[in-house]
Order: sequence, then structure tokens, then C-alpha cells
Amino acid sequence: MRLETGSDHLIAQIDGHIGWMTFDNPAKHNALSVSMAQAAGRAIQRFESSDDVRVVVIRGGGDRSFVSGNDISEFDDKRTALDAREQYDAAMREAWKHWDGATKPIIAMINGYCLGGGLILALRADIRICSDASQFGIPAARVGLGYKLASVEQLLRYVNPASAAQILYTGRRFPAIDALRMGLVNQVVAPEELEATVTDMAAQIAANAPLTIRACKAAIAEVQAPEAERDPERIGALVEACFRSNDYREGTAAFREKRTPVFNGE
Repeated sequence: MRLETGSDHLIAQIDGHIGWMTFDNPAKHNALSVSMAQAAGRAIQRFESSDDVRVVVIRGGGDRSFVSGNDISEFDDKRTALDAREQYDAAMREAWKHWDGATKPIIAMINGYCLGGGLILALRADIRICSDASQFGIPAARVGLGYKLASVEQLLRYVNPASAAQILYTGRRFPAIDALRMGLVNQVVAPEELEATVTDMAAQIAANAPLTIRACKAAIAEVQAPEAERDPERIGALVEACFRSNDYREGTAAFREKRTPVFNGE
């Protein structure tokens, strides 16, 4: 089922328990415009509100890029004058807040260029799997672009400060094997194996207990927050909901009966 996103360059559809989101502007290597970012936020909202969707996969259209960065053609009008930059940043923050509140797992399927804002976008996913043809980098220093604290913070959640410095200072593109070594991606596969690998993982996640997945995702996010800002009671309530669920009874029964459980998220 295809969803309306409000952008011709952002495709969202639901296939079984998987929500698929495609950044689809191959002519520009899927460079991220404000309208695409806003459409992506709306798609995340739709996936969140759907009882059918249990996991989301994000990918790039065509065979050359995931997302090659923010759309540089918008920079003169939207990222030069102070007031224009403030409007641009506000629009992007509004779009990204839906990602920050997502409760369902997100997998990034990366093939080709994953650069600048595209890399920061990929780092919003829970899991990243790429082809060995992929390239990663943040070329801000090569165009004189100031890099926001929030984006640097996102990068440092996954790589150590020395690797972040190398990525940001050089502006170079790194091959997939370096991205794996740094911690930018979870797995590297051949291009012809990428879609099947991601689909298999998404199906495996979708077959597991949704309430457990939700509690685990919330706990992972909570641990990354400063200790003084953590809410252990919220995580405790999500864990308790698992124990009180029909899915818990189904899972334990299936284990005893040596069969595959069927979870309903209840």
C-alpha cells in the first residue's frame, strides 16, 4: 500500500509488517531538500500510527546513492542569510522531531553515496547495513559550511572523537570497510545481497514481540541520555507492559510447545 507523502521525491509504502521509505531523486543523487525531509517526517508519522507496521526500512532510489547530502541548490536562498538559515533550520528540526519520537525500529539500507546530511540521516536509524560499493563522509569543510552541534553530537554517538575529527577535518569519502571499522554501519554485504539481507532482517524483527522491541528501543535511547535526565520509571512501565501482555503468554507457550510464536502486539 502506497502512502501520500506530499513529495514526488519521497516514496512511502507498507508491505506486510514493513514500512518502506525511499528518498527518490536519483538525478540529484537523492540530495535531501527541505520538502523531502518534511515528507519523510510525515511518512514516519504514518508508519507510527499504523498497527500493521512493525519495522521501517529507509533507502535511496536508483543504484548510485543513499542520500548524497542536503540539496546544495537550496543553499543560496535558504542557507546564506541569517533569517533564511533560521527558517531552514526550524523546518528541518520540525521534520526530524518525528524521527526522534519514533518507537518502531528503523533500518537504513545504504548503497552508494551516503554523505553529509545523508550520513546524519542514516545515523538516525537503529541499524545500518550497506553494500561494499558505498562511500561515507561529511564534506562540510570542503565547501566552508558550518556544522551544527546537534549533527556533530549525532556523529559522536557512533564513532570515537578521533574518527569524528578525521571525518570532519578531511572531508574525504571513506569506503564501506572503513565505515564498518569506525562504527558507522553494522554490516557490509555485496550490492546484489543488500536488499535480501535487509529484508530478511526486517522480517525477523517484525516477527518478534512488538512490545519487547519498543521497550528495548526506548531503553537504548534512555541509556544514551545524561544520567540525570533518564526516566527509569518510563522504561520500567514498558517492561511491565511486556510481562502483562498476551504476547508474553504466547511466547512462553510457543517455547514450551516447540513452535513459532505469533505475536499481535497486545
